[in-house]
Amino acid sequence: MSPPAVRGAALGIDIGGTKVAGGVVAPDGTILSTARRGTPGASVRETEDAIVAVVEELEAGYDGDLVGAGIGAAGWFDRNGDTVLFSPHLAWRGTSLRQDLAARLRHPLWVGNDADAAAWAEYRYGAARDADLALMITLGTGIGGGIVLDGRLRRGSHGVAGEWGHMRVVPDGRLCACGNRGCWEQYASGNALGRTAREVVRSSPAAAARFLERAGVPAEQITGEDVARAAAQGDPLALELVADIGGWLGQGIADLAAVLDPEVVVIGGAVSALGDLVLVPARDRLDRALTGRGFRPGPRVVAAELGPAAGIVGAADLIRHDLSSPGRPLPGAVPPLL
Repeated sequence: MSPPAVRGAALGIDIGGTKVAGGVVAPDGTILSTARRGTPGASVRETEDAIVAVVEELEAGYDGDLVGAGIGAAGWFDRNGDTVLFSPHLAWRGTSLRQDLAARLRHPLWVGNDADAAAWAEYRYGAARDADLALMITLGTGIGGGIVLDGRLRRGSHGVAGEWGHMRVVPDGRLCACGNRGCWEQYASGNALGRTAREVVRSSPAAAARFLERAGVPAEQITGEDVARAAAQGDPLALELVADIGGWLGQGIADLAAVLDPEVVVIGGAVSALGDLVLVPARDRLDRALTGRGFRPGPRVVAAELGPAAGIVGAADLIRHDLSSPGRPLPGAVPPLL
């Protein structure tokens, strides 16, 4: 049975390294229906086929007109959302994604970074609602994010703003996949959590014996998810490792606050599911590291409210927002096809 028609509903598509998830989203942010496909990341054409399949499934199950489609993907886009400059987990390299999809989907489109879409969703419906300057930090495998300033998503002069994970926080530190050393995501992400745990286990196997037993995997296979699970169960070593990640998170937020002075910083992504286990040490470090501490307010640091749905909700709302504001279009939209 099709869901009831809702005036102004739009499609939101969230593309990651393993899945294409989509939904029909009402103007109040409610997701009316969902669909999902695996992401064949090694093939541009097959990834686009998966996107089209999700859209077609959602259209077929929805009884009503859809105003357009918003598509958020893990990758760097140019300012207009026309081209995927680079995607770390997908085959896109200088790919004209918007043009390719516009020809197949026959919808007005917003196309851009998935963390930008999540930032917009939290600004419109979640933890950053109506803030004058909100930053989103997504803690997952790496660190991404987005900026909403004065009610507009800001993508930077070249479209790649918000890549917080590649701020250098440790000169000549750990080698990052981007080619630089000492990037923030090497110290405050899910990958960093797993890597630090493996280092501790190798250097202090006796101290880590209980943690290893709880994790139930060989030392060289420990992941950030294993550490997070053990921390949630109260394992002392895992809690210490999570607090260390939180400290690095707070240091990076202090650096961002020195430059941008945000009202609120929203923490999303898989690592944020740890809640106060990571947020309390982050706030503590922020209080100690904030430039001008004691003489100025710092940003609120809060957990995201929309969870994994943020990318879908934000992408759908961005195309709706663009079409309703023709005088101030957001980057990444195309007019309806005739």
